[in-house]
Amino acid sequence: METTTSSENMIGWFEEIAKNAGKVQRETLKKILEMNHGVEYLKKWLGDIDVDKMEDEALQSLYTSMVPLASHADLEPYIQRIADGETCPLLTKQPITTLSLSSGTTEGRQKYVPFTSHSSKTTLQIFKLASAYRSRVYPTREGGKILEFIYSSKQFKTKGGLCAGTATTHYFASQEFKLKQQQTNTFTCSPEEVISGGDYKQSTYCHFLLGLFHSRDVEFITSTFAFCIVQALNLFEDYWKELCDDLSNGTLSPRITIPCMRKSVLDLVNPDTELANSVRLKCEVLEELEWYGLIPKLWPNAKYVYSIMTGSMQPYLEKLKHYAGDRLPMVSADYGSTESWIGVNIDPCCAPENVTFTVVPTFSYFEFIPLHRHRHGDEVCDEVGGGGEDYLEDNPVPLSKVKIGQQYEIVLTTFTGLYRYRLGDVVEVAGFYKETPKLNFICRRKLILTINIDKNTEKDLQLAVQKGSQPLNNVRTELVDFTSHADISNQPGHYIVYWEIKGKVNDEILGQCCNDIDAAFVDHGYVVSRKANSIGPLELCIVERGTFKKIMEHFIGNGATMSQFKTPRCTTNQALLKILNLYTVKRFYSTTYE
Repeated sequence: METTTSSENMIGWFEEIAKNAGKVQRETLKKILEMNHGVEYLKKWLGDIDVDKMEDEALQSLYTSMVPLASHADLEPYIQRIADGETCPLLTKQPITTLSLSSGTTEGRQKYVPFTSHSSKTTLQIFKLASAYRSRVYPTREGGKILEFIYSSKQFKTKGGLCAGTATTHYFASQEFKLKQQQTNTFTCSPEEVISGGDYKQSTYCHFLLGLFHSRDVEFITSTFAFCIVQALNLFEDYWKELCDDLSNGTLSPRITIPCMRKSVLDLVNPDTELANSVRLKCEVLEELEWYGLIPKLWPNAKYVYSIMTGSMQPYLEKLKHYAGDRLPMVSADYGSTESWIGVNIDPCCAPENVTFTVVPTFSYFEFIPLHRHRHGDEVCDEVGGGGEDYLEDNPVPLSKVKIGQQYEIVLTTFTGLYRYRLGDVVEVAGFYKETPKLNFICRRKLILTINIDKNTEKDLQLAVQKGSQPLNNVRTELVDFTSHADISNQPGHYIVYWEIKGKVNDEILGQCCNDIDAAFVDHGYVVSRKANSIGPLELCIVERGTFKKIMEHFIGNGATMSQFKTPRCTTNQALLKILNLYTVKRFYSTTYE
């Protein structure tokens, strides 16, 4: 961990920029434009205007009036030219030698995003800042260990010879990550060969073996996403006996076949029969308790579990709490995207359900598009937004002009060549820390379920599934994961929700769940359409155990990493639908509107 002095220095730095957030934002925009003035994209809108000689406020006004809002599709031709080897300054004057690949789980396809040393530096910076705030609440011991479930994937070359891969892969390979490993007093249990092994099952096994070997020294458990920790602990339920044998003998399972990974782990472990017997006895008891409290039982000095737990990760929170027992705090990690880091969690003792993210005004230049649900009386208007949009919007406002309680879509101008880039994230301003806003993440703006005039977001689906799954609690059955599809192959179109469940439950209860999901969609367009039968009965498909693991492995096989993977909450991907339908074992249709 950071030393007390360096931690307080980081917090002092942040408080200073938070106190002058509006001014810092204008300075940040000027730095970006000074660095990149004259690149092809900006020249198209700003011409030969000399930004160096302009006052910050005048430049801000000129920039937002002359440069249009952009989607990834607007910038994609420039990024593709960079990927193909064009070296003239298209988006930045700094050479872009690396491209990040998004996971593709949100949009359905992977996208290239420019990645520079600035990306790694801001990642290191937000990690240090977040660590400083966590250390105030949960101080850790010098010389302790971190059990990190982190994974790299293979990097590859584009047509133009640029290095491409996921943002997490780039960061774990960066000098900044190596610097973090060298300069902090608490170290990850796993060496680089385990992190970059390229096989998540083998890496996970080694993470656990080393985490157990250093179990008395582990200060906290972490991964990029809550899903990664839950997925790892699911695997632990299968691995634990083998892990105990390896602990006892100082050996490594033959399931680990990657030579450099084997060597790096065997260089670090020694036989420890006493520890192995202790872990074995604990696991025998935990297995009887369905692994409740696994984390504190095996890592007794761990202070908390740390991960992104908001948005699409929220459905995994209950399972994570089950593994953590009733005393280990859940600390939500910070808010960012492949394109830019956005906000830091300065209230680590806040429950993940209520966490806010305080914008760091030096990371990018931020704008916020005010969003409004268009209502007629007490109902959402059928004609909201048009063209499939679920919000009406006003003109973007700068960070200093946002209002508490208002929802916004975030717009980014980054040091890496994205200009007035619509991120697609919907946030609500919960308050301010000095002059910088504190944001609640609401959802992705993109509509994920729509057939005609119905407009349901990821959040709407999440709430419907949460309500629909409540009957499972009464029969000790667990919802493992879910996704959905708006099926228009036949008329009328209808929603399909796919569930993977753990435990036995009768068809009557699952039929009730199906009705409850259907009734939980309160969007006016959906309700009207269901009553008029222009949208058909909701279909609930129960899939075999392990189906969502197959989906994850499909994405990983196509370039995503465990550290980046998010289950798509709605899919039109034919390969995924084929997996889902192949492994569907039961189907139920709602009778809610009959």
